[in-house]
Amino acid sequence: MRYVDDALLDDPRALEDADPGGLLRAAAESGAQVRRALAAIGSDALDRVVADGRPRSVLVAGNGTAAIAGDLLAAVCGPGCPVPVTVTREAMLPGWVGPLDLVVALAPDGRARATTEIAGEALRRGARVVAVAPAGSPLHELVAGSSSSAAVPLDTRGLPARALLWLMTTPLLVLADALGLAAVPRGVLDRAADVLDECAVECGPAAPAAENPAKLLGASLAASLPAVWGASALTEVAAQRMAARLAADAHLPAVHGCLPEVAHAQVAIVDGPVAAASDDDIFRDPVEDGTAPPRLRVVLLREPGESDSSARLADAVRTLAESRGVAVETVQALDGHPVVRLASLVAVLDWAAVYAAVALGVDPSTTREDAEALADLAGGGA
Repeated sequence: MRYVDDALLDDPRALEDADPGGLLRAAAESGAQVRRALAAIGSDALDRVVADGRPRSVLVAGNGTAAIAGDLLAAVCGPGCPVPVTVTREAMLPGWVGPLDLVVALAPDGRARATTEIAGEALRRGARVVAVAPAGSPLHELVAGSSSSAAVPLDTRGLPARALLWLMTTPLLVLADALGLAAVPRGVLDRAADVLDECAVECGPAAPAAENPAKLLGASLAASLPAVWGASALTEVAAQRMAARLAADAHLPAVHGCLPEVAHAQVAIVDGPVAAASDDDIFRDPVEDGTAPPRLRVVLLREPGESDSSARLADAVRTLAESRGVAVETVQALDGHPVVRLASLVAVLDWAAVYAAVALGVDPSTTREDAEALADLAGGGA
């Protein structure tokens, strides 16, 4: 078990040195990503797609953060959406996709082979396609030449894909509003950008740890085995996002899920051996003896307007976990539009994941090298 040095979190120079990939800077620019994406879309970029009216279904194709952007879209559209919104992480286009459907292909580098092939197959079947990818990339060029489709350029500025969630999600939300799948007016996106900016002040490197919710959360998770649980469709996406960021940034495994399913499938871990691990040895020297075995820590993601049953169940989970000696953190979303609520949650969680990496002495930018090594072992890129 690595020694957790949370003192680094209040040392600006140490934070900068520990984050050579610029993930903290990227988190600070999340609000700017929303504005940059809006500027890239322009006033008529999606006209060719919207002109044919509402599709029979929307399929978002991508992997990693691109797929989470699709999950976020589906959560915002919600169960009241007039058409199904689904996400595929597979390498093949589902057989049911045809001329009445819309496929959104997301690739932060525009070179993902599987996503590009899905877009090409969708075009061959006569489906409308929207590509969200850097200008000049194979995916962008493939779709830009189609008369009934659209290509939205991504200005990634060299950042890793996981730091680009809002750059990829914003075009999807604009498209959903234009097609009448969900009400996401420009004012909502402007407010979400402002919330991300506000979180950057509250959670950024300059804010001292004692007053910084992301530093406090990151430091506590660095010494833990996290279980991140949502209580609604929106918070479920945020939980999935946090587990992905903890793995990618801090190399920490994390369980994630959503109530009520957690109550059936995961809550028993609060009675398990990891929950019972002891860190109460007052004679333990963390440098000489190493840190204590990691203990389970539950992170509950909550939002205003939860159903009464969801709220009661979340409260019960907290009570049960604490009665077993398991620490529970609660991260509460701001009130407002679903996009604003998600922005307020995801921002804190993204900051916390990078801080957890720093506290553990892990370079959060090394995941790209791991992915490239895995692709080489598997015989090629995705």
